Amino acid sequence: MTGSSAMTDPLPIEPLDGRPFDVEISVPGSKSLTNRALVCAALADGHSTLTGVLFADDTEAMLGAVEKLGARVRVDRIANRVEVDGTGGRLPGGRVELDARASGTTARFLMPAVASGPGTYVLRGDPSLSARPMDESVGVLTELGLRVSATNGRLPVTIDGGIGPGGSVSISGAVSSQFLSGVLLAAPTWPGGREVTASGERVSRPYVDMTLAVMRSFGAVVDERGPDEWGVHEGGYRSTAYSIEPDASTASYFFAAAAICGGRVRVSGLGRASLQGDLRFVDVLERMGAEVMVTDNETLVRGRGELHGVTVDMSDFSDTAQTLAVTAVFADGPTRITGIGFIRAKETDRVGAVVRELERCGIRAEEEPDGLVVYPGTPSGAVVETYDDHRMAMSFALLGLRVPGIAIADPGCVAKTFPAYFEVLDSLRR
Repeated sequence: MTGSSAMTDPLPIEPLDGRPFDVEISVPGSKSLTNRALVCAALADGHSTLTGVLFADDTEAMLGAVEKLGARVRVDRIANRVEVDGTGGRLPGGRVELDARASGTTARFLMPAVASGPGTYVLRGDPSLSARPMDESVGVLTELGLRVSATNGRLPVTIDGGIGPGGSVSISGAVSSQFLSGVLLAAPTWPGGREVTASGERVSRPYVDMTLAVMRSFGAVVDERGPDEWGVHEGGYRSTAYSIEPDASTASYFFAAAAICGGRVRVSGLGRASLQGDLRFVDVLERMGAEVMVTDNETLVRGRGELHGVTVDMSDFSDTAQTLAVTAVFADGPTRITGIGFIRAKETDRVGAVVRELERCGIRAEEEPDGLVVYPGTPSGAVVETYDDHRMAMSFALLGLRVPGIAIADPGCVAKTFPAYFEVLDSLRR
């Protein structure tokens, strides 16, 4: 593979040519945990220290936003540490411009976070984010009594703060768990707290559980009234020292590489106590035939030379669906991935894009209303389009570890969550 320092476009991926590898991969911190911890630290009263922080486009967007909201932030990118002097929930007045860049979590967390402020908050994003639906978020904030303006339920969104006291809010979980998490994160700073209910079919429950765990680490008081109902108490957050674990979604690419190529990959700091539902991806690899060991503080995957097709509902860990789709190419039978219809509204239509690019590489794949089916085969060389989607680039690069002629268009899109991805992938051949 051409080194990431060159980053030619398209970027050719060189096959491993059967060379065995046995490596420990250093995976950057979880994007999901980093952005949740930044919100809590920014709203907390006092000084917080976050370690293991991910520095990538999505988290840089959140860092910039919390500074605009009055938090004092000191960054050490070498040590992966951020120190935050929080606002105590006291947000600035006047007109405040916030840029979520291409980060869906930043946008959907900030919209409810500014509801208690005394100002007018304008949230913008890159064109890719501005194309994603925010109408559910806008509707809920309007029902809460806020004045919100948006065009066709998309960014830019203008919110006049000043949310009233107490009451309840019902949020549909059918589109994204991110806004539900955003409301939960904001509710401790709202007068009277809130009763929060998730209505309808809910996706990505592990992300909601992660949100609650981070909130409690910063001192928030949340009562679970039922599987889909929470009582969030007023009282804000306390500053704390918080350690962020490695990103399980990012680790999935290296675990899949081991399964596909017969190598062995170990990731430290990511064990059975992980808050991230995406670690369940290794359970799927184990069903497919890989050897998997998960201890308290690490996860190890070793490929055994053959993989089996599976049927799996990935609604709770959908960020690894593209990784599984590529892995399934090398199985001995078809793989059906279900429960992921909602990822059509992510950075791109992740169902349609995966099917198109597999077909471009000579692999039969079929879209279904709630997922896709991948049939095994021998891929042919191709330039894979990535649609400005970091997960398309990272997952399809795995094809090139086994097949000559694979190249990744717009490889720089991985900067959204893992700028050094291709460099670290290259370490499998050392």
